[in-house]
Amino acid sequence: MPHSTHGTKLLPTVLCMQWGERYGAADVNLLYRMVERFTERPHRFVCLGEQDRGLDAGIEHRPLPTLRLGADEPPSPWRKLSVFSPEVADLEGPVLFLDLDVLITGGLDVFFEHPGRFCIIENWSTRGRGIGNSSVFRFEPGAHVELFERFAADPAAAMASCDNEQTYASRAIGELTWWPEPWVRSFKVHAAPWGPMRLVRTAQLPEGCRILAFHGYPKPDEARRGHWPKSRFGLKPVPWIDDYLPLEARL
Repeated sequence: MPHSTHGTKLLPTVLCMQWGERYGAADVNLLYRMVERFTERPHRFVCLGEQDRGLDAGIEHRPLPTLRLGADEPPSPWRKLSVFSPEVADLEGPVLFLDLDVLITGGLDVFFEHPGRFCIIENWSTRGRGIGNSSVFRFEPGAHVELFERFAADPAAAMASCDNEQTYASRAIGELTWWPEPWVRSFKVHAAPWGPMRLVRTAQLPEGCRILAFHGYPKPDEARRGHWPKSRFGLKPVPWIDDYLPLEARL
């Protein structure tokens, strides 16, 4: 039963974004149903998306905030910076942002309770540099409007200054609070065996993991099937992913 209650003040918000052709309503619904399964705390679930057709009734849809990245710019993670737009500054807080390609494997309430004004996992490939991984982060609505406005004023200059949106946001915000390491893990860094061992060993869920991030490749549906695009080595199918999905989404 959905916990979301539209119009109730000060409820925390779970937020996601949908654009382009890679993800659609079915992916938003899947994330929503995982959130409902693993959250006891009352909350809203909001999707900033290109279309609202086919979304579950408990999902609040909002249009994507306006953000012009340039005529030649393909669908890009830089669009995530629009969560800081004035257009969505009225969201109730705290706001927990989740990528559509994460797998929820444990209780989420702790992500609302952890102290810190901007909480995020330390990026695994840039440890020690103060850069977060934007698969899972929590922020206060309206707190970083100036970040968005500075980026929107000259997107080309901003994108030339940093490799990606999570580096740009991390440097602009500065005061980051890391999630406890076990809470958010990377499938390819912490779950999948290394190199050719993926041919003989099945990936394992890291102990204490509450959210498994599938940044880059493979995505959860690919890992379930044992497919890893753009990899030299294969991947044994990962059947335990089904344990965390709604029945209708399992193989």
